[in-house]
Amino acid sequence: MTDKEKYRLLCETETAIPIFSQAWWLDAVCGETNWDVALVEEHNQIVAAMPFYRPLKHVISMPSYTQTMGPLLFQESTNCKYTTLLSKRQSLYKQLIDRLPPVTSFLQNFSYTVTDWLPFYWAGFQQTTRYTYILHNIKNHQAIWENMNSNLRGHITQALNKHHIIVKKGLQTDEFLAIQEKTFLRQNLRNKNSEAVLKRLIKVCRERGQGEIWGGYDVQGRLHAAIFVVWENFSAYNLAAGGDPQLRQSGANSLILWEAIRHVSQFTDTFDFEGSMIPGVEHFFRAFGATQTPYFTIKKGKLSLLDRIRLKIKCD
Repeated sequence: MTDKEKYRLLCETETAIPIFSQAWWLDAVCGETNWDVALVEEHNQIVAAMPFYRPLKHVISMPSYTQTMGPLLFQESTNCKYTTLLSKRQSLYKQLIDRLPPVTSFLQNFSYTVTDWLPFYWAGFQQTTRYTYILHNIKNHQAIWENMNSNLRGHITQALNKHHIIVKKGLQTDEFLAIQEKTFLRQNLRNKNSEAVLKRLIKVCRERGQGEIWGGYDVQGRLHAAIFVVWENFSAYNLAAGGDPQLRQSGANSLILWEAIRHVSQFTDTFDFEGSMIPGVEHFFRAFGATQTPYFTIKKGKLSLLDRIRLKIKCD
């Protein structure tokens, strides 16, 4: 049995594996043949794993619409001394690094739960700190509402009472893709993520009951804004969004996000805005009262110009 086959079986029973590292997710965002996994086993039990995406044979990178990957540890003991725990963790990370295939370029975003990247530093990797924004205790809707920025609460109230925005769940995928494209056109940007991947993700997440699209409509039936949110027991994630630039002042963006948070609180108690380093987006997420949370981007090597061209063609 290959390591990948072992990992697929593990994903069926191990609840600690995040959604972005689940085999079914990797199949959707990478394609079944473009991802693999490094494993560490002890006494015929998997104790550490590190799935990775290989869009090119000599490149490891992040697939579309995937927030984080990185090392996963299982069966960590909480009854031992911290120095023992740290030593064991670093040993497992080193073994995972040793089991990665040789590549000329490596890039992964690690989960914010990974707070020690020293073994990667010792192996010649580099680190950049990025930030996401996280809402905790989202089952307490009243507390979340009261902790919001007052301007944000005003936007939500305005969307309801002045613009009469109606929030609907279960938008058609093509309708979501169309309004998402409007956002990129307004920003004069190209969507770096694959539309085909997003279509597959929406389909499989809906089939599994782990994702949905919310949209905000006015009484004329115009779609003002829409978001795609996925969830698991550990957290929900604001995965993709779009808005009509001609209707930006209605507050629909704020309203649909608030309604989505309230809905997913039946499945989890945490909402990850899948943070942005763009000032305006960061300010919007922060206004919900979310906590700024650092995570690591780990790199080694670099892409050649030819590799960049190949990856662009592959994404298109």
